[in-house]
Amino acid sequence: MADTPKNVLFLCTGNSARSILAEALLTHRSAGRFKGFSAGSHPKSEPHPLALELLREMGIATVGFRSKSWDEFAKPGAPHMNFIFTVCDNAAGEVCPIWLGHPATAHWGLPDPAAATGTPAELMQAFRDAARIIDARIGAFLALDFENLSAAALKQKIAEAGQRLP
Repeated sequence: MADTPKNVLFLCTGNSARSILAEALLTHRSAGRFKGFSAGSHPKSEPHPLALELLREMGIATVGFRSKSWDEFAKPGAPHMNFIFTVCDNAAGEVCPIWLGHPATAHWGLPDPAAATGTPAELMQAFRDAARIIDARIGAFLALDFENLSAAALKQKIAEAGQRLP
């Protein structure tokens, strides 16, 4: 893989929980090989406070995270994306912008922790569960042999990574 980090965009409807967690975890775990980004089709006003709290608990800085529209990444001058993963079923079913450069895509759907109900401890557990699933999928993604996979094999492998459970 080249010295320049590859860009990965995680898409969700609200860009407040799952996609924010994925962006942070990928950037943190990839040791400079990848740069995570996140966006939503209908972004919330800000990231979910429990997503940010969990990231801080994990030792990941949360400065600069914000909920943003996926349109930001389809405009001229936006970072080139090498991979785009949807992390919610709603975003996977929506008509996405046209992504320049034809990045590899896959659906990595998982339940929305922001939709959980219960006690404060149960709500935080929903975020921990989502982060654990995302982390397992990112681990499988990072373990891929990118240099020796054909485009078709890579597409299959990233789809398989999106089905991984801890």
